[in-house]
Amino acid sequence: MITKNINKAITELIQDNVVAIPTETVYGLAGNAFSELAVNKIFSLKKRPLHNPLIVHISSINELETIAINIPDKAKKLAKKFWPGSLTLILDKHPDVPYIVTAGNEKVAVRVPNHPLTLELLNQLRFPLAAPSANPFGSISPTSAQHVLDYFSDQLEVILDGGPCENGIESTIVGFENNEPIVYRLGALTIEEIENEVGPVKFHVKNNQTPIAPGMLSRHYAPKTETFLTNNIKSFIKTFPNKKIGVLVFSKSIDDSQIIHTEILSNQGKLEEAAKNLYAALHRLDEKNLDIIIAEIMPDLGLGKAMNDRLQRAIKKN
Repeated sequence: MITKNINKAITELIQDNVVAIPTETVYGLAGNAFSELAVNKIFSLKKRPLHNPLIVHISSINELETIAINIPDKAKKLAKKFWPGSLTLILDKHPDVPYIVTAGNEKVAVRVPNHPLTLELLNQLRFPLAAPSANPFGSISPTSAQHVLDYFSDQLEVILDGGPCENGIESTIVGFENNEPIVYRLGALTIEEIENEVGPVKFHVKNNQTPIAPGMLSRHYAPKTETFLTNNIKSFIKTFPNKKIGVLVFSKSIDDSQIIHTEILSNQGKLEEAAKNLYAALHRLDEKNLDIIIAEIMPDLGLGKAMNDRLQRAIKKN
């Protein structure tokens, strides 16, 4: 059921059930982070591997020490600057956080989401929420309540409707080694913004076997339709004669008789608008009964880096 009624969500969550919640990044499947029963339900509903950890959502920076310990100074600085917001921190976990949330790791992912409805919900609960994206594992992330309903129509009692997600791609994930920041996942907070606060950052290599942070697997965020990524769509189309093709472009349409449907992410060429529209555009393309989707490589700066990361992981790997 799609609703704006927070009380219905609270009732479900107190009973260790799962609800869908809006954030500024994507919609999440949320449950009591301190309840192994609730967290197990999240993994089961999403069909998510148990070795892939979850993000814990809290209402404010004041709750951070209930989730994490030994918090580095630079982590505190980033949290003060960017929370509520699209920043997830990887920190030493508090003993109260169940290992199922962290996939057995001693590190926990935590953030304060920047959405009024979900912040109101968190402020009325006596526990934080574990919440991965509200989609079956590996599928396109949802940026509207309708996307969630399409995925889980008969499996969720409550889908909190917070409107379209403002940022449209997942949070940026940052961990620390000797107080120095390491980026585990590119996201809606740009590297430039982070480096302006804490100086240069390093990048963590993706790990499919034992990921320490969510969203690190190489195959993820993928449409059902076979998807390709190129910097020259016009030329690439020629390799697929007699195919029904949909294209995803940054700002300019492409004229070709094989193209059945085109999604333009930003007519004005703005990366923020393109990021907000990315997943919704992929959802629409995936519904068109196409043979293939061809996506254009985004400009390799700012949010374009995060969009390219998502598109790289959506394509078919040969």
